Amino acid sequence: MKNCLSCQVWGGVLFIIFFLSSYFSFAQVSSEIDTTYIKIGEQIKYTITVEADSTDTVFFPEEQTFSPLEMVEALAIDTTRKQNRVTLQRIYALTQFDSGAYTIPPQRIAINEKPYLTDSVRVNVATVPVDTIAQKMYDIKPLINVDKSNLELWKTLLWILIPLLIIIGLIYWFVLRKKPLSEKEKEALLPPFDRALLELKRLESSKYLIQDEYKQYYSELTDIVRSYLEEDVHVSALESTTDQLIDRLEMLKDAGELDLEEETIQQFKQILQTADLVKFAKSKPPTSVAEQDRKAVEQIVIKTHEALPEPNEEELLQNEEYLEELAKKQQRKKWFVAAGIVTGVLFFTMANAIVKYGFTYVKDTVFGHPTKELLEGEWVSSSYGFPPVSLETPEVLLRQEVKLPPEAKATVKELQTFMYRNADALFTVATTSTSFMEEVEPDFEKTVEQLLKNFEDKGAKNIITKQEEFNTITGTKGLKTFGSGNFSVPESKELIKGKYVILSFGGKGFQQQILISWLDGDTYAEEIVDRILQSIEVKNEV
Repeated sequence: MKNCLSCQVWGGVLFIIFFLSSYFSFAQVSSEIDTTYIKIGEQIKYTITVEADSTDTVFFPEEQTFSPLEMVEALAIDTTRKQNRVTLQRIYALTQFDSGAYTIPPQRIAINEKPYLTDSVRVNVATVPVDTIAQKMYDIKPLINVDKSNLELWKTLLWILIPLLIIIGLIYWFVLRKKPLSEKEKEALLPPFDRALLELKRLESSKYLIQDEYKQYYSELTDIVRSYLEEDVHVSALESTTDQLIDRLEMLKDAGELDLEEETIQQFKQILQTADLVKFAKSKPPTSVAEQDRKAVEQIVIKTHEALPEPNEEELLQNEEYLEELAKKQQRKKWFVAAGIVTGVLFFTMANAIVKYGFTYVKDTVFGHPTKELLEGEWVSSSYGFPPVSLETPEVLLRQEVKLPPEAKATVKELQTFMYRNADALFTVATTSTSFMEEVEPDFEKTVEQLLKNFEDKGAKNIITKQEEFNTITGTKGLKTFGSGNFSVPESKELIKGKYVILSFGGKGFQQQILISWLDGDTYAEEIVDRILQSIEVKNEV
């Protein structure tokens, strides 16, 4: 009986042990880190390992649950399977940018919606030691002038020169270049006598007579001889009738200007009459007659050329001058065409630019504008004075030598002023950092009032003032004083309408101010001011 009871007790105990061991064996969670000591900015590898059944649902921590440490990266889950069990492992990269001792809180892992917590871990973050004793300290070096880079200028010139050279090359190739003459052009340059003989030889080898095209044959034959007479003999042959042309040749013969036999003139008249019958009466002479007429015309051209008197020296000179003048006219015509093309391209380019960018922008780009050049130039980001004022400007601000008045020496410990002024653009930007003898709050209103009084002392009139709160990109609050007025031009009695902005920042024992002034209506200056204001950053403590 006792043995049975003992068996039951042990059986119950074994069941409980088996149940508990089974319960815990299905899910095991552990965590570890690769180091408990890092320097600022270094990373820790925090690993969470979960052993569970292959059918379990596991949720790892996400996002920033490791505070006060920051999660840089969460790597993908690494899964290892063994029969019906899986081992899940996930690595987190953590860091911290402030020194101190930090505790990574327990991380919650959910398995089948049941929470499990890891152990908390202590991590020490140490600063990077800086050796300020072994190394000798030096004074801050003064600003030096650096030659401005001409890279942007060369880029602009290349963008202009390359298309211009391409246009000039195309104009030269298609307009100004002396092109190789074609056969027709070479023939046109021949003297009238040589050209007429060449055309008659070509007519001889034509297929007009074979194809029974007598009208085309005689038309071309008479055109050749008429053109020759008009060019070489200087008679109106192309527009004259047969009788009119023969009468003119007779008159030239009688006047002694054309030593041509009467028989040759009559033979020429007969050929012209035959050609008229073929062209207008559809007459069709025998092929042999047509061939003889061509030969006869060839002889008429030769005899006419021989009958012409030799030109004297004056006529030769006039002819040479005529040819030179003709060549000059042709060259001038080419230059006019080239100039027209260049003008057209420039006009088309300018018109497109004006439509796209506006007339003012194109005008300022072509003829230059001081603030446009500042806006599109290479900007400089720097910090000035102490406490520092950081901002981005078109040019470097230069340190100004400022003498404190006697009454200010008792309260002001140090005054540092940096400024850039462009007289052509009437644009000024300046920063001032002031350290006081005592840790007192700065009086912005008094300082701004003094600056406006300085404007008036220099001749400014009708100054309008407005004020509002100003926030830097990092959230530092300050006072913005802005407005407009009529300001005096340096070294002149002229007053111009301008705008200004005064930004005031500070804290106990110090004050920082930024002053910007520009010409009213200058859109490029407005863009410069907006860009400067968006870049300002100041320290709110010494």
